[in-house]
Amino acid sequence: MALRVVSSPTIFSSQRRAASVLPSTVTLPNTNSSLLSSKSVATLLNSKSKTSRRNIGVVVTCSVSPSSEASVLPKALLFDCDGVLVDTEKDGHRISFNDTFAEKELGVTWDVELYGELLKIGGGKERMTAYFNKVGWPENAPKTEEERKQFIAGLHKRKTELFMALIEKKLLPLRPGVAKLVDQALGNGVKVAVCSTSNEKAVSAIVSCLLGPERAEKIQIYAGDVVPRKKPDPAIYLLAADTLGVDPSSCVVVEDSGIGLAAAKAAGMKCIVTKSGYTADENFSNADAVFDCIGDPPEERFDLAFCGSLLEKQYVS
Repeated sequence: MALRVVSSPTIFSSQRRAASVLPSTVTLPNTNSSLLSSKSVATLLNSKSKTSRRNIGVVVTCSVSPSSEASVLPKALLFDCDGVLVDTEKDGHRISFNDTFAEKELGVTWDVELYGELLKIGGGKERMTAYFNKVGWPENAPKTEEERKQFIAGLHKRKTELFMALIEKKLLPLRPGVAKLVDQALGNGVKVAVCSTSNEKAVSAIVSCLLGPERAEKIQIYAGDVVPRKKPDPAIYLLAADTLGVDPSSCVVVEDSGIGLAAAKAAGMKCIVTKSGYTADENFSNADAVFDCIGDPPEERFDLAFCGSLLEKQYVS
């Protein structure tokens, strides 16, 4: 999926700095695939020529140079986990929930479409509780509220065990560009954390198994019930900023969902959305930038320098 450049002359909130935000090269379909520098594209964007605007009012493929310079860098780079580090939901968490339901003979199966709707609820335990409250609790489920909390906790524990087995077998790969961006951040002294509504053990397994132990020991994890209110509440991002000793306004978040975006913005942080399988059609108009992934060269979408540039101005996709 390419980044959208529209013909509106107000695509950048500050056109004076457009060249520094644009990638080093962009390919313009409908213009004989010519390669233009960032400066040239910025000139086109600022041009009063109607013809120029028509030529750039097309989808473009963006490539951000890893060596691009930024006058500032984030103090902390905060990643969501599911859908950002790994596209885990459809073939990871959903499968593990269904296997758990089958083991417990609950007669429940979450298909792909239903699970997409349930993802609007942050947290696996909260997701199951809301579902059972709506459609009715299984016959073999407890009757009292306190017992049902324990029942849900037991289901979630087993689901996490099954999910971790998938991760440990490396059946679900990292999304493109994740390791690259983490390495850029750690190499430049930028603090890195993962902030997720998922179970802490599951998130730790993803970070350790897929990013490797050397990176994992430098990454802070805030997950599960570490905060009482889950996304879209900003609590987890505010906790991360406070614990890391950084101001929220100096943080850049990478999210994939509307509830994650809402949490990041409510915390006063810049937020880049990398769309995932379940979130491609969500409304991300409040995001600072939207991409289909982070990307590795030669298909790189953005890098650490781009993250830093967002602290100086807002890029509107």
